[in-house]
Amino acid sequence: MRVLVVTAVPAERDAVTRAFGGDPEVREVPGAQLHRAGPFDVVAGGAGPAAAAAVTAYALASAPASEPYALVVSAGIGGGFAPAARVGSLVVAARIVAADLGAETPDGFVPVTGLGFGRDTFLPPDTLVREVAAATGAVTGTVLTVSTVTGSAARTAALLAAHPGAVAEAMEGFGVAEAAAGLGVPALEIRAVSNTVGPRDRAAWRIGDALAALTEAFGKTAHVVESWNRHDRHSD
Repeated sequence: MRVLVVTAVPAERDAVTRAFGGDPEVREVPGAQLHRAGPFDVVAGGAGPAAAAAVTAYALASAPASEPYALVVSAGIGGGFAPAARVGSLVVAARIVAADLGAETPDGFVPVTGLGFGRDTFLPPDTLVREVAAATGAVTGTVLTVSTVTGSAARTAALLAAHPGAVAEAMEGFGVAEAAAGLGVPALEIRAVSNTVGPRDRAAWRIGDALAALTEAFGKTAHVVESWNRHDRHSD
C-alpha cells in the first residue's frame, strides 16, 4: 500500500521523509517530484488549496495501476486555536472545512453549501483519525482551510463563532481532500502547530519545533495507516 502525502513547501516534505532516515527515492510527476520514504510518497505542491488540489490530482492520476494510492494525507505546519491546540502540538482533522469558500452578504458570510452548490466539508475516515491521534498524541477536531492566514483577534473570533469545533487552520487540506474525493481516495489531514491563530506575531512562531513534531508524528503513523488499510479501510 502506498500513501500520498501532500505538503505546501519542501521543508514540510523533508520533515515527513526525515522520519525514515537516509535519502528518499525521487520520482518525477507532472509539475512536481515525489520523495518516497517508507510507505509514503511525499510531494511539496505549493501553498493554498488550488495548488494543493492540482498536485494531488496529478500525483494520483500518475500512480501506476499496479500500485494505486490507498490514502492521501495533507500534512504540514499550521496555526492552532488556543486553548485547544498549543504551539508544538499535533492536530488530526476529524473534519476538513473550507472556511472562506462562499459569499459575503449583508447578514454575514454564507458558505458555498448555503448558496445551493458545492461542498465545504470533508470527513476523514473515523477509525483512522482515532488511531493516528492515539499513536501520536494529537488533538482531533475541525481543521479549517483558509486562503488568507488569520492575523487579527476579530477574524479569530469570527472563525470560532462559525466553527466552534475548530482546533487549527492551514491553507491546503480542503484542496487535497477535494482532489482525492474526485478520484475515490480517502483523505486525512495532519498538522503540527507552529503558532497560535490570532494577531500576527511572526517572532513568536516556532516553525522548527513544529517541523520536528511533524517528523515524529510520521514516524509513529506508518504502521497505523498500514494496519488501517488491511483491517479497517472498508468499514469506515
